Amino acid sequence: MREICASFDEIAGLRERNAIALKVAKDRGRKVVGTYCLFSPVELIVAAGAIPVSLCGTSATPIPAAEKVLPRSLCPLIKSSYGFALTDTCPFFHFSDLLLAETTCDGKKKMYELLGRMKPLHLMQLPQVQDEAALEYWVLELKRLIRRLEQAFDVKITPEKLAAAVLLLNEERRSLKALQDLLKRKPAPISGMDLLTVLHNRGFTVDKREAIGLIDRLTAELTGLSDNGFSPFTTRTPRILLTGVPVGIGSEKVVRLVEELGGSVVCFESCGAYKKVDPVLPGNDLLRSIAEKYLRVPCSCMSPNTGRLQLLEKLVQEFQADGVIDLTWQGCHTYNVESFTVKRHLQETAQVPFLQIETDYSESDTEQLKVRIEAFLEVIGTRRGGRP
Repeated sequence: MREICASFDEIAGLRERNAIALKVAKDRGRKVVGTYCLFSPVELIVAAGAIPVSLCGTSATPIPAAEKVLPRSLCPLIKSSYGFALTDTCPFFHFSDLLLAETTCDGKKKMYELLGRMKPLHLMQLPQVQDEAALEYWVLELKRLIRRLEQAFDVKITPEKLAAAVLLLNEERRSLKALQDLLKRKPAPISGMDLLTVLHNRGFTVDKREAIGLIDRLTAELTGLSDNGFSPFTTRTPRILLTGVPVGIGSEKVVRLVEELGGSVVCFESCGAYKKVDPVLPGNDLLRSIAEKYLRVPCSCMSPNTGRLQLLEKLVQEFQADGVIDLTWQGCHTYNVESFTVKRHLQETAQVPFLQIETDYSESDTEQLKVRIEAFLEVIGTRRGGRP
């Protein structure tokens, strides 16, 4: 992709460049808020004049350090996040003035207690249902965060600043959706691994307007290539929708194996990808509209989580997925239990082959995964009347 898309090369280097840019911004007096989750209302951070940055948590490298404190049976995402903080090897954590966290699962919220000893941390109490009473409570949590940001950074979050932040973040979501929607084309103009590289690296951006411009240029380049018949795949390549836990560079082995074995990952339903593109909708009460947007996130921590079932049914159709792989990290009980419901729903509605994979960040089960994924792709080929 680097050879044919100049914008891809720029985006692939964003993480390293922005680590330097973040230090420069800090030296100039800017404040930084580190986030771990899609439930973080980034609009409030931007309205406070601070820089929101995603924090590291997709590499196996710092996990041994984390396991000196955390249980080995814990989710690798939690262990990686804590390990990066413990070893001070994530520059974005290092430069953060405040950490923003939410009570999405038991493992995370207890880990956040430990992180709070290293950095100032604001923990939002996330409702586990998506009804009107939960929304009223969530609005209060956003107001509590506003007070914390104003006190910590000696600023005032005005309605005007909040409105400007909403426009900026909605534009970012528009650009991310446009890029991902390109993979609705058959064949897809970009591999799942390349798309994951883009989605992962843009999360560490200091200047959101720069990132939006880069994503839009890449989308335009890929559109032109696709219009001229370019694709790394054929129309016969099995199209896979990946759902489940967040995936990033360092935890991408399932994506890599699917494409090495002849498939094409055309959609990431996870919170770092398509779940992220839902905009803040217009309303008379802007703060309430922001609260509604974030409470709509169909995460497995919600019970019931009908939004995820509806989203998956929609994405399977729109991306013409031939099969669905549900990825679960070991120790992630909410996604693991919910996989049964997801499988049953998709078999009843979309009638596509379904495979759940439970794994961690290590490469120890690679050969076993190869066998399972290859068999899954063969099932898809058989259903279509021939091998992929």
